[in-house]
Amino acid sequence: MPRKVSVAGWGAALFISWNAILLLYLMSRSRGTDHSDLTAHVIQLAEEAEAELEKQKGLLQQIHYYSGLLNHQQAPSHVRAEPITTNMSFPSPSPVGSGPLPLVIPILVVACDRPSVRRCLDSLLKYRPSAENFPIIVSQDCGHEETSKIIDSYGDGGTHIKQPDLSEVAVPPEQRKFQGYYKISRHYRWGLNQIFKTMGYKAAIVVEDDLEVAPDFYEYFQTTISLLQKDRMLWCVSAWNDNGKEALIDPGGSSLLYRSDFFPGLGWLLLQELWEELEPKWPSAFWDDWVRRPEQRLGRACVRPELSRTRTFGRKGVSQGQFFDQHLRFIKLNQDPVAFTKMDLSYLLKDTYDPWFRKQVYGAPKARAEEVLPGPVPGGRTVRVEYTTKDTFKAMARAFGVMGDLKSGVARAAYKGVVSFTHRGRRVFLAPPKDWAGYDPSWT
Repeated sequence: MPRKVSVAGWGAALFISWNAILLLYLMSRSRGTDHSDLTAHVIQLAEEAEAELEKQKGLLQQIHYYSGLLNHQQAPSHVRAEPITTNMSFPSPSPVGSGPLPLVIPILVVACDRPSVRRCLDSLLKYRPSAENFPIIVSQDCGHEETSKIIDSYGDGGTHIKQPDLSEVAVPPEQRKFQGYYKISRHYRWGLNQIFKTMGYKAAIVVEDDLEVAPDFYEYFQTTISLLQKDRMLWCVSAWNDNGKEALIDPGGSSLLYRSDFFPGLGWLLLQELWEELEPKWPSAFWDDWVRRPEQRLGRACVRPELSRTRTFGRKGVSQGQFFDQHLRFIKLNQDPVAFTKMDLSYLLKDTYDPWFRKQVYGAPKARAEEVLPGPVPGGRTVRVEYTTKDTFKAMARAFGVMGDLKSGVARAAYKGVVSFTHRGRRVFLAPPKDWAGYDPSWT
């Protein structure tokens, strides 16, 4: 506490000193000046002061943060979500967008009726570096009492909010079997509105209640959030690699990150401005497939890792566990922590990444799938296998063991039509021809 008070005190001293200088400067400027212009002078001086303070944004972030801790131990009335059952103390968010990075990034845990949410929360709490910087907010739908009690048992470890509308969703008769998907979409909309509109946060990491996280989960998102601010052609950061099975990844590639045109979900970061864009047209069901449509994606990409920073243990769900048994349970969770905060990730910005990526893909030797599948082929540690039709892509994907389904024409983990993975120690680019014209939404 003394250190926090000291920093806050220095911040106060800084602002008092600045205001004194501003007053003296104003008095000197106002001598001989028409008082009718005084307002214009004050505005001009305020703008100059703001510009100068922006240069000191690192210090101002600390002042803002520690002042928030000292002055906002109890949540103000305007950030209260209804209804709230426990732990209504929210850390003070910091600005995102064109201003400084947020010091506070909440984790929104989307929960329903799985008591196994305990496994998710234990994982999040185990690796969380700071309760103030990464508050955990569990949004629960379904009204399941056992799950609710488990969430409440964490006390100050997280905040429990409850989706108030538990009614059945009106759906077309032919869609009744998909009622669960309609409720999920309704819950996501409510939960994200609580985060961004009610509580006023500027960014959030969304985690479902059947996920556990890697040791460097927080550092990964803490570092990559700056990419979303700098590159408007990025709209999310995901912890998930859809082709993250052990046989398809570089075991030594825990620090490898990529751009992807496919929205992976399963632990993902978004900024408030994206939610402001999507919320007015949010779909009534199947929100994740909706997000992947071209009219939502608008050519934007996500960042995704070579080794996933989340792993799902949730066989129970609206999909009846089929996708889990066939695929999800085989995804490898990274256990080799990476110091992302000490890395320069500017290579992931579009203007740098795109020409490098194209050179890597189309500079690799071309080979036929039947040549690559048995083992090594001449030409180095990377190889390119080309597809030209939807059917040839799906056949090759099946042969290599990568995900072959397409959403609005985009394959899982694809970027510029290219799916990158490893096979028997080689990097394989499953790629369209060099003159590829873009995704075809009919490939689905």
